[in-house]
Amino acid sequence: QVQLAESGGGLVQAGGSLRLSCAASGSTFSSYTMGWFRQGPGKEREFVAFISWIGGSTYYSDSVKGRFTISRDNAKNTLYLQMNSLKLEDTAVYYCAASASYSTRFGEYKYWGQGTQVTVSS
Repeated sequence: QVQLAESGGGLVQAGGSLRLSCAASGSTFSSYTMGWFRQGPGKEREFVAFISWIGGSTYYSDSVKGRFTISRDNAKNTLYLQMNSLKLEDTAVYYCAASASYSTRFGEYKYWGQGTQVTVSS
């Protein structure tokens, strides 16, 4: 079992930045691929990014590539999402999740946090 808790969401102007954190507890954090997903108003949950067990491999959706950076600190059992050049369409609830393998599909992630709201204003 892995327990995940997101933090760092808030209100930011378009073009600004936010850094989300996901604190993990329970099973060994470093054993899992960690991902970020988001769900905007009236939309389905979508993949944002994942990072491999030791942080050597990352993958991003086209919508955030070049603007967002996923990272992890296994010693601190913490996952991060640095979000730069934020756009109005980035407004969503952001979820941290853990998977046993590489995946962009939310159904393959076993453990989820409760989400943190990110709102981008004009």
